[in-house]
Amino acid sequence: MPESHRHVAIFDAYGTLFDVHAAVARHADAVGPDAAALSETWRAKQLEYSWVLGLMGRHAPFWDLTEQALDHALSRYPEVDRALRAPLLDAYRDLAAYPEVPGTLRALRAAGWRTAILSNGDSGMLERAVASAGLGEHLDAVLSVEAARTFKTDPAAYRLATAHFAVAPEAVLFASSNRWDVAGAAAFGFRPVWVNRKGLPDEYPDFPPERVVRSLDALL
Repeated sequence: MPESHRHVAIFDAYGTLFDVHAAVARHADAVGPDAAALSETWRAKQLEYSWVLGLMGRHAPFWDLTEQALDHALSRYPEVDRALRAPLLDAYRDLAAYPEVPGTLRALRAAGWRTAILSNGDSGMLERAVASAGLGEHLDAVLSVEAARTFKTDPAAYRLATAHFAVAPEAVLFASSNRWDVAGAAAFGFRPVWVNRKGLPDEYPDFPPERVVRSLDALL
């Protein structure tokens, strides 16, 4: 990337740095054959609840939405033992980071980048996730949208990053595995990178990413 753009690298957290399906994977044997479907439903509802609240101009802690989404997923798959609710939530608090994440963040900072998280997660969730994954020393800031009382893709959420670092949007490299988040970042004026880990087809053609990569170490 040209030197003039090497300023701030902002990362989405859930799905980008942290594997959102690691919680169910940790208890897959106990969950049983519905493990993959349960995990997908849990994630889909968690996001849906944030979008619906955002459109209504309402806000709630993302952890509350995470709990509500799991309850919905468990009701969709009644064969899964509801006694797993607490262990699954505990596992979600300590999600594993993708293997390349620590090294990528370390290398970016060594090259002079300022690095940060900008996430729908509330501050308590993010603090624990960052600590459990050992990422704190590689980040200059951990920003939660709760400060703006909204969720991504509201421009006010992305504005938290430009305000924190006192930079223009075009100075920010923004990486997310969520294509809708990449679209929101592009609309805001960030230089978005889509971390397309699963090789999904593109969408939101009016708001394209600047780059598409399969893992974060491709940023280096």
